[in-house]
Amino acid sequence: MNKSILITGANSGLGKDTARQLGLIKETEKIYLACRNETKAKAAKADLEKTTGRSIFEIIIMDVSNPDSVRLAVAELKEPIDALIMNAGGMGGNSPMEVTSDGVTSLFAANLLGHVVLMDELLKEKKLNKVALYAGSEGARGVEDMGMNRPALKTSSEDEFAKVIDGTFFDEKTDPMEAYGYIKYIAALWMSSEARKNPNLRLITMSPGFTSGTAVMNDLPFAKRVMFKYIMLPIVAPLKGLVHKLEKGAKRFVDGISDDSFKSGVFYASKPKRLTGQVIDQSTIFPDLNNSSYQDNANGAIHRFIK
Repeated sequence: MNKSILITGANSGLGKDTARQLGLIKETEKIYLACRNETKAKAAKADLEKTTGRSIFEIIIMDVSNPDSVRLAVAELKEPIDALIMNAGGMGGNSPMEVTSDGVTSLFAANLLGHVVLMDELLKEKKLNKVALYAGSEGARGVEDMGMNRPALKTSSEDEFAKVIDGTFFDEKTDPMEAYGYIKYIAALWMSSEARKNPNLRLITMSPGFTSGTAVMNDLPFAKRVMFKYIMLPIVAPLKGLVHKLEKGAKRFVDGISDDSFKSGVFYASKPKRLTGQVIDQSTIFPDLNNSSYQDNANGAIHRFIK
């Protein structure tokens, strides 16, 4: 079992419930709640202590969209952790395709840039002992019922991945949901690349599935937010069996770091045309995920934007 775990985006939704479930495991000795908002983090910590009956939660201030914030947080981490859960993310706010000072879209910054820096720094400082899990998405392989097409690249070169990261791959009419799928695809490739470079660790990508009770849709544009939160999630998705409760999404993360049958370098998510239920190796659906050249090209493209 993992005695110490760090979870990003841990003050609400999947991150918080993952912390709750892990806190109920007696072998868990320390859970770091990595959050960007201290007030919300303190409220989450108090609630988790109440619901688990344990005082094992410690707050780390970290904004994963800001690499400097991530580096500072890692430097302040006094002891190595056994497990890392990279859960924080979102739809990039009101301007998801706007380019940040790091040269990446806000959407990419919110979901991946800081997590790459986080793992780089933990590895460099020898502060990760066993396992890391990145919160993936079925959007990385395409979700027809959600209007998300499978990522379609012409060459899958490092240059082409870099264009996805800085937004120049897309045009002004591109739906941020489509760009989100591409980013989650790049993330899965990155994790597989890192898994080959770090055979002493278990590095996996795990989708929580389409999960109710999360905050990921809160920063969508108004019309799309209304559609997802008040039509798709509560009405359409349940009728099609495409959504499950928060606890089940978080359980995927708990199982991912705890169960060694989930193999390093693999992206696990729902079966074809599903967003819930059993998870499988997504390369059996989308073989490009298992291409080592694509994996390394994605990794190299990301690191072009890390100073």
